[in-house]
Formats: sequence, C-alpha cells, structure tokens
Amino acid sequence: MDKVMARLEGLVAHYEELQEMMADPEVISDTSRYMEISKEEADLREVVQKYKQYKSDQQDIKDNNEIISTETDADLVEMAKEENSELEKEVAELEDQIKILMLPKDPNDDKDIIMEIRGAAGGDEASLFAGDLLRMYEKYAEQQGWKISLVDSEETEVGGYKRVAVMITGDKVYSKLKYENGAHRVQRIPVTESQGRVHTSTATVAVMPEYEQVDIELDPKDIRVDVYRASGAGGQHINKTSSAVRMTHLPTGIVVAMQDQRSQQQNREKAMQILKSRVYDFYESQNRDQYDAERKSAVGTGDRSERIRTYNYPQNRVTDHRIGLTLNKLDRIMNGELNEIIDALILYNQTKQLEELADNA
Repeated sequence: MDKVMARLEGLVAHYEELQEMMADPEVISDTSRYMEISKEEADLREVVQKYKQYKSDQQDIKDNNEIISTETDADLVEMAKEENSELEKEVAELEDQIKILMLPKDPNDDKDIIMEIRGAAGGDEASLFAGDLLRMYEKYAEQQGWKISLVDSEETEVGGYKRVAVMITGDKVYSKLKYENGAHRVQRIPVTESQGRVHTSTATVAVMPEYEQVDIELDPKDIRVDVYRASGAGGQHINKTSSAVRMTHLPTGIVVAMQDQRSQQQNREKAMQILKSRVYDFYESQNRDQYDAERKSAVGTGDRSERIRTYNYPQNRVTDHRIGLTLNKLDRIMNGELNEIIDALILYNQTKQLEELADNA
C-alpha cells in the first residue's frame, strides 16, 4: 500500500493542476483542450476524494490516540476509542477502494461498442438463440440508459439471426459488455423438436470498441471496394442500381458486405464503420492473446470459440464457466438482468489484478 500512497500524492498534485487549468481563460476558449482536461479531471476525481478522506481519517485516528494516551476524563477516552473503532473500519474500506481505483485501466473501457451475435452450432435453434441473446442485451442496455441501434443483420426463415450487428452507445459500455465475448451455449427443447428432447446449441458474441472512437486509420490502398446490385428485400430502387458495397481489408482478409441502405454512399459509410471495428478488434485480439498468455488470466481470453456461459432452460439455470458462478434465475437474466453476472466478472478480474500486483510488489 505504501507504493500506492506514494503514487497518490503525485496524482493529487496533478489533479490540482488540472483544476487550475480548467479555470484558465486560454484553456476555456480552446474547446477541445478544455474537454480533454475536463475528462482527465473527472477520471481522477473519485480516487483523489477517497485518498483525501483516507488521510483525514488517519489524522483523526492519530488525534484520538493522543487523547486516549493523555486524557484523564474517562468519558472522553471512551468516545475517542469508539470513534477510532469506526474510523479504522472506514480506513480499511477506503484502502480496498483506492487499490481498485489505482488498477491499470483498459483504454477501451469508456468506449461505445459494436456487438456482433452469430448463430453457430445448432442450425435453426442456434439462430433463434442468437435472437434471444440480442433481446437480452437490448433489455440490459435499456436498464443501463444506453442507446442500441441495428447496424447489420441476416435473418433466418424461422425468425432468428444467422448474424446481427448492433451499435450500443452510452456511459462506459465496453467496460461492462467486454466480458460477453465468446461462445454462449443453450440447452433447451427446440420449438421444432417433436420428441421433447433437450438439444444443445451455441451462438457467438463479439464485442468491439465503436468505430468513431477507435484509434486506427485504415490506408485506402489496403482496402478493395466492390460494388454490385443489391438482392433481396428493398423494393425496385435498391435492385436497379449498384448500391451494395463489399469492402475487403487486404492485410487481414476481413470482408464486410453491406446492402441494407438505399444508396451506395450510405452502404459505404456503414461498411467502413464495421470494417474499422473488425480490423481494430483483429489487432486487439492478437495483443490480448499475447497479454493473456503472459498473465494466464483465469477470466479467459475472450476468444470467440471459448465457451463462456451455459443457459439451461429446463432447470432455469445460468452458469458462467470462467468464474464458476451458477444462478437459478435464467428467466430474469434473459429479461436483461445481467448485473449480478457482470458485477461478479468485474470483481473477479479486479481480484486477480490485485493478486498480481501483490505478487510483484
């Protein structure tokens, strides 16, 4: 904790500098710089406040100890002891909170996301489950006060999704939904099952930082663009012109096809949005694989093929395999009540980070 406290003194000094800068007329007149400084000040505010409270409590404990050792009035001594008992509990809690706030932050945590859900093993049932997962995340997003909008989709005849991509915007979306990366398994009786047998199917979820906030520029020379006539629903206009767009990122081989919009320009813009996020995610995944190999993180790599969770309908049970958490409230979870799972994953990840810091101290 001593090393953490030494760092905190520097943070407090920097925080006070930021506050002074925010009152500087030159900074105020520069909107982009003011916004950047305001964000940094806001990010530091909580840890600085808790550290100041921690120091205040420590000083109060010291003052009370002096009363206890020198005061002859028994009532005053008893009051000082009682106050110290409460203060020591608060100090211990503040220490834990400060340690967590000082953990290295994921640079993507504040970003909005593009989420892709794909039906995997299980045919029609997998596509139906992909639709169920989409509705679960829609309800969770609504509860969080986030906005969710459809980017791209490919529906199946039975009413599910072969694939669907949505954009979710709001406060710290990636920090909560990044743990959803991976394969989700469902065990239930499909609507098409006449014998009443439980089947197992899977759908995969990919969570990528939202394109506008991604720190990546794609070289136009690395992108091949093909245009063609759209097919399927869309009316006469969409089929008369070459409005559909296919973009291929040559270095990675990633392909994005878009035909949902009326004009070629709109399809180009949408395709570029998704291509940027997929390319960014591709390179980030490579970095994560190396990082996780070094950390041996038990939370998992977030690999698409990694089975992270099972949804068992007959027993109303959800199990997150990464942390061994089982909840018998599948109905509520599918209704968007994901906080208990996500909070447990965040806590587990923080605990592992704290253990690593202690081992390296």
